[in-house]
Amino acid sequence: MQRTTRRAMVLLCVGLLAALACQHAVADVRLPAVFSDHMVLQQGIKIPVWGWAEAGEKVTVSLGDQKATAAANSGGRWQVGLKALKAGGPHTMTVAGKNTITVADILVGEVWVCSGQSNMQMTVRSSNNAQTEIAAATYPKIRLLTVARATNDEPQTDCKAAWVACSPETVPGFSAVGYFFGRHLHQKRDVPVGLINTSWGGTRAEAWTSGDTLKADDDYKILYTRDAQALEGYAKAKENWEKTKDEKLAKWKEAADKAKAAGKRAPRKPRAPGDPKGSPHRPAVLYNAMIAPIVPYGIAGAIWYQGESNAGRAYQYRKLFPAMITDWRKHWGQGDFTFLFVQLANFMARGTEPEQSAWAELREAQSMTLALPKTGQAVIIDIGDAGNIHPKNKQDVGKRLALAARAVAYGETIVYSGPVYDAMKVESGRVRLTFKHTGGGLVAKGGGKLTGFAIAGADKTFVWADAAIDGDTVVVSSKDVAKPLAVRYAWANNPECNLTNTEGLPASPFRTDTWPGVTANAQ
Repeated sequence: MQRTTRRAMVLLCVGLLAALACQHAVADVRLPAVFSDHMVLQQGIKIPVWGWAEAGEKVTVSLGDQKATAAANSGGRWQVGLKALKAGGPHTMTVAGKNTITVADILVGEVWVCSGQSNMQMTVRSSNNAQTEIAAATYPKIRLLTVARATNDEPQTDCKAAWVACSPETVPGFSAVGYFFGRHLHQKRDVPVGLINTSWGGTRAEAWTSGDTLKADDDYKILYTRDAQALEGYAKAKENWEKTKDEKLAKWKEAADKAKAAGKRAPRKPRAPGDPKGSPHRPAVLYNAMIAPIVPYGIAGAIWYQGESNAGRAYQYRKLFPAMITDWRKHWGQGDFTFLFVQLANFMARGTEPEQSAWAELREAQSMTLALPKTGQAVIIDIGDAGNIHPKNKQDVGKRLALAARAVAYGETIVYSGPVYDAMKVESGRVRLTFKHTGGGLVAKGGGKLTGFAIAGADKTFVWADAAIDGDTVVVSSKDVAKPLAVRYAWANNPECNLTNTEGLPASPFRTDTWPGVTANAQ
C-alpha cells in the first residue's frame, strides 16, 4: 500500500511539473527564427516585428529610441511596426512581455530573399575559385540566413534558421549566387546586406506558390489532380508491399546468396514504395514551409534562379511564374518589391542545325515575365556548361543580378542588361531587328561574324542566317529564304551565339514569331 501511494505521489508531481512547464511555454513571449542575433533589418521602410505570447498579453518591442506595443490575439500572435531606420548599427532589440528577449548585433541595410532550385542552392564551396573566394569572405556587415529545407501541406509560422555574420567559416555552405550578389551590392552601395537563402534543388515553381493562388485558377487543377493520383498510387503500392514483402525479400535473399556464391553482383534488394507526401515537388509545399514563415519580414526584394524543372511545361510557366511573383508580393504586403531572376543558362550538347527547344521556350517565358513591374533578368546564355546543369561560374551570375538590382531597385543610371529584342522590319528580303539596352553599342563578342541567328519563311523551316550589325540594329538574311517572316536568335538548348553590347552583357535569346512550340500543350 505504501509503495502504491509513493508511486501515485511521484506521478502526481511529474504531472504538475509538466503542466507548469506547458503553462510557462504558452505564456512565454517568442520570436520566429528570422529574428535572431546578427540579423539585418531593411532600411527605409516600416519594420514589421512579430511573434507569439499568451492571448491578450501585451508585448513591447524596443529598438533604439523606439517603442511599440501590441497585444497578442486569441491565437497568441502579436505584431508591431517600427518606424523606418537608416542604414547602420549595430543595434539591440528587446521584446518584453511576461519574459524578455534580447536580440543583439542587429544591422540595418538591404535585405534580399534568395530562392529557387539547385543553381541557387549551389554553395560557394562548389563554385569557381572556391578556396580563394572563401578565404577572402570576411565581410562582417554581410549577414547570412539559410532556411532549413522542409515541406508542409499547410502554411507554417516558423522555420529552422539563424543569422550569422559572413566569414570564411560561415560562407562555404551558403548560396554562391546569393553571396556573390550580396557582396557586389555591399561593395557598391556601402551598406549592410542581409541574405535569406531559401532554396531546394530540383524543385518546381508551383511548389513555391501558395495554395490560395493555385487553387483559385482552373488552369492549375491538373497540378492537384496529379498530386492526388500520386498519393492514391502510393497507398495502393504500400498495401501491396505489405502483402508481398515477405515473399519478395525471401526470393531476393535466395538470389543474392546464389549471386554471392557465383562471384556475381547481387540483385537490388526490394524496398517499400516511397511516400510522396514529403516530396518537395508537390503544389504549395515549399511556399508553406520555406516562404510563409519569413513573411512579412521587411525586404528590398528577391532574387530567383529556377526553371530547369519546369522546362517541359514552358508555356504553362508563362502564367505560373508571374503568378508566383504576384502571389509573394500579395502575401508580403509591401507592394511591388523588386523581383530579379536568372534566365536559364546554355546547357546540353550543341546542335548543328536550328532546332526546337523546351529550354528556349522556358527562357522566353522568363523574358515575358519582365512585363511585371519592378522585375529584372540576368541573362547567362554565355557562361553555362554543356555537360553540367550546375555551371560553376556563379560570380558573374551574382554580378549580373546585382547590376539589375542597382538599376531596378535603387535607380542607378547604369547599363544592367544586354541587348533585348524590340521590333523587326522586313526590307527587300532582309529583316532588320532593333533592340533596347544596347548600351555603348552592339558588338560581336570576340570579333568576327555574328552567330546564332536563324531565319524562316512561310514554310516555318528555319535555316542559319547571315547577320550583320548596322548601328543599333542587326540585319539578317539568307539566300535560301527569299521572303522572310521570322527570325530566331540563340533559340536552342545550348546555342552558339555572340551578340552583346560594348559592356559585355549578352543579348537575350528571342524569336519574332509566335508559332506553337514543343511545350505548347504540356501541363
